[in-house]
This record gives sequence, structure tokens and C-alpha cells, in this order.
Amino acid sequence: MAMKRVKFNYSGLMCPVFSAFANDSKRTIRFDVIDKYANWLKQKGVNGVLVNGTTGEGVCQRTDERMRSLEEWLKSCRKYDLKCMVHIGGTSIANVYDLAEHAEKSGADAVLCLPELFFKPTCEEDLVDYLKKVAEHCPTRPLFYYHFPAFSKVNLWMPRLCDLAEKEIPTFGGIKFSNSDLNEGSACLKEGRKVFLGSNTVFCGALALGFDSAILVSLNVFPELAQQIYAAVQENRWKDAQEAQEKLTARFNACGTALRSEFNRINSDFDCGPSRKPLLNLNKK
Repeated sequence: MAMKRVKFNYSGLMCPVFSAFANDSKRTIRFDVIDKYANWLKQKGVNGVLVNGTTGEGVCQRTDERMRSLEEWLKSCRKYDLKCMVHIGGTSIANVYDLAEHAEKSGADAVLCLPELFFKPTCEEDLVDYLKKVAEHCPTRPLFYYHFPAFSKVNLWMPRLCDLAEKEIPTFGGIKFSNSDLNEGSACLKEGRKVFLGSNTVFCGALALGFDSAILVSLNVFPELAQQIYAAVQENRWKDAQEAQEKLTARFNACGTALRSEFNRINSDFDCGPSRKPLLNLNKK
């Protein structure tokens, strides 16, 4: 009998949000900025957030902090009608299971997961087996794989991974593709499968190849430019899309690793403070 699939009906732009930390010795996590942050994103035309991702420094947080972050974001997401995806990977398998169960119980709209980062999968079958076990702990939540080979050092062939996962995992929704290899990324595109682009500098090209969704850190500082690209492509205004992409790429590269600093400059009334170690706290020059 065919599996009944769980779908995540979302298209468009999603923002991977920063986690807010106090400027103290422990970099104490702050939840008081979340409501203003969510409201600001909604006013900027963003309709979804990714909590505890790479941008949100989820791997630098304790499990209880990650859980509380999701709970607080869900309150504001429901208030402002935002979809909420949560990242649960980058930690021990026991903690991944706990975070998956918490995402299920809390009602996150979707779950994102990195691969095992120490005992790395060496083939697509190994990775599917890992994701299948994770999915058992959040059985009604759409599950997405976080493909970020520059960070995870796991660089398997994503079209095959998606095909295998769909046969084994009824909640498998697709992937976040944080890579600039659009040949591989576009080969993943398939009806009923969601592929979120995670690379800011190839956004226009990805849309031209058929991508319809993206999770872009640049939405925290240049939301209008990403939306201009998206709208221009939908309206077949390719010159406008290319020009907006060139502006986005230039500004994104100018910020470099100091995007948090730029976000804090723009939003001084609800800034997210410094990063946690081991990340460096860099200011835009």
C-alpha cells in the first residue's frame, strides 16, 4: 500500500532568523526581541521563518534553549501569521530525537535536519536511514534535509537522496539546498517536492531554473532586494531581476560575515546582540 505523504504547502521566501544574545560573559539568550522581530519581518513581506538554523546559531545552544526559542517563535508566528520551520540537527542523536519530539508536540510547521556530523553518512542510503529514524520522532511534521556541504562536509548526490527518501519516509518534504551548484539543485526539482535554495548570490539563476522558494539570510538585512528579484522573475522582467541580483550580491558580499552587525544597526530597537563562541563578533567595516 502506498504511503500517505505529509506535505508542506509553502512557496516563496523564508527568513533564517538570528538568535538574540545578551552582551554578557555567558551570552545569555534573550527572548524579549522575538515578537518585534517577527512583526518587522511580516511588515517587510516575509511570511515564514527558520528558527535555530545556521544563522540562528542553533548548534551553539543547549537543547533547552533551542526548545524555548521554538516555543517563543511559535507564539509570534501564530500572532503574525508566519510559517515556522525549526532546525533540530547538529547535536547528538539523542538530542536530535528530543528536539524532533518537541517540534512535533509544539506544532512547528516543518522540521529541518543536518546529517550526523561526526559519524558522517558515506552514501545516500546511510543518510536516508538516519533521516528515517529522526522522522519517527516527529511523525506528522514535514521533514527536510539540510544540505550544506561546506559546513557539514557531507556532499552526497541530492537528486538520489530525495528519490530514496521519498520511498522510505512519508513525511519527507524535500531539502534546503545551501550550495551554488545549480545543476545538482535543479535536478532535485520535482512536482510535490520542495527545494529551498539557501544560496543568496545565485537566487535569480535558481528561479530561472524552476526554483520557487528560498531560505535566505539576506532577508534579515536586504528583504526588499530579494523580493524584487522574486517578483521580477514571476513577471518575466529578467533585466530587472538581474539588476536586483547584482545589487543583492554586491551588498551581501560587502557585509561578508558581519550580517548580524548590519542587522543590529538597522534594527537598533530590537537588536540581537553579539554572536556566541566559537563564532567571532565582526563589525562591518
